[in-house]
Amino acid sequence: MKLIMKCNLSQNIPILLSALIALILIIIPTGYEGALIYQGTQRSTARVLSTDDTMIISSGLVKTGEQRCNLKILDGEFRGELVEGFNMLNGSMKSDKIFEAGDKAYVLISHDESQILSVSMIDVYRINKEIILAGIFVLLLLIFAGKAGVRAILSFSVTILMLWKILVPGYLKGSNPIILGFIITLILTFIIITLVYGFDRRSLSAIAGAALGIVTTGILGILFTDIFQINGAVMEYSESLLYSGFENLNLTQIFMAGIFIGSSGAVIDLAVDITSAVNEVIYKKPDMKWKEALLSGIRIGRDNVGTMTTTLLLAYSGGYIAMLMVFMAQGTPIDNIINYKYVAAELLDTIVGSIGLVTVAPFTALTSSFLLTHKN
Repeated sequence: MKLIMKCNLSQNIPILLSALIALILIIIPTGYEGALIYQGTQRSTARVLSTDDTMIISSGLVKTGEQRCNLKILDGEFRGELVEGFNMLNGSMKSDKIFEAGDKAYVLISHDESQILSVSMIDVYRINKEIILAGIFVLLLLIFAGKAGVRAILSFSVTILMLWKILVPGYLKGSNPIILGFIITLILTFIIITLVYGFDRRSLSAIAGAALGIVTTGILGILFTDIFQINGAVMEYSESLLYSGFENLNLTQIFMAGIFIGSSGAVIDLAVDITSAVNEVIYKKPDMKWKEALLSGIRIGRDNVGTMTTTLLLAYSGGYIAMLMVFMAQGTPIDNIINYKYVAAELLDTIVGSIGLVTVAPFTALTSSFLLTHKN
């Protein structure tokens, strides 16, 4: 009975701790909520009743100018009012949007007390659909995984909140990106793995193995970013930050931190897989020596590493298919392609992350074999 209670306590404390952390993170502000550009404004949804496209200038696929929309405000202080909204087009297919009658739009209303001054069209309203998609994800997790699904939702939520409420504001405020990135990643490693195992030897083994893999990835990322002469400006939107009053940010260090943060999920996954496998082997053969368990862990790791590195490659390259198509369509030589700074940055991300995965396998095999065979 005492053993059962101790086991339940070991499993439940991480859940309660993670829920408490999530609640605290939800409550605390980022410090950037009161931006001046949003003062005296209200965000609302509006129904597009009709559009006026006469001021749009089309040059092939590119559209510039202004679209005017007759709108009916659907919520907020000005609910029910009929207004005219302005949709500015900058010639960017990536960011521009064209509205049609019947669309539900997300708008920014500038007002002076109860008088509307102007209405800017932000984008098509998608938040309701995003909530539905997130609800499907949560529901499927709960149906198919039960309690494990609850733990997965908690780890997912805590990860998002830690990145949004701690990491991003910390970077903006000038914290050292590498040190803060390591701290956040290691805290998340601890939370995620204890949610899987509770507080026991398996957790300690997987956390130690994953931490060693993350640190290795970080060191290699820092080293080879300098060797490759990669500037952090290769990150999308990074230059916009500099021009928005954050010129003191060290973009290169942020890029370095992004290497081990981006691969940490796969590292944690592999560390848990190897720990579970070694634990099962030792459970079947309790008198196994740690060296024998180590060899078993290494053999298990060899099988997993091959698929995990491919998974990492696909995860990184999936968003760059269009870029590769452009290179191929232009007949760009392969040596030119791999020498471009932004391509080299992606190769650095992928290869260093994969090296981290390769090293986490023997690290976790070592930690799990030692900790799970030594009972004292």
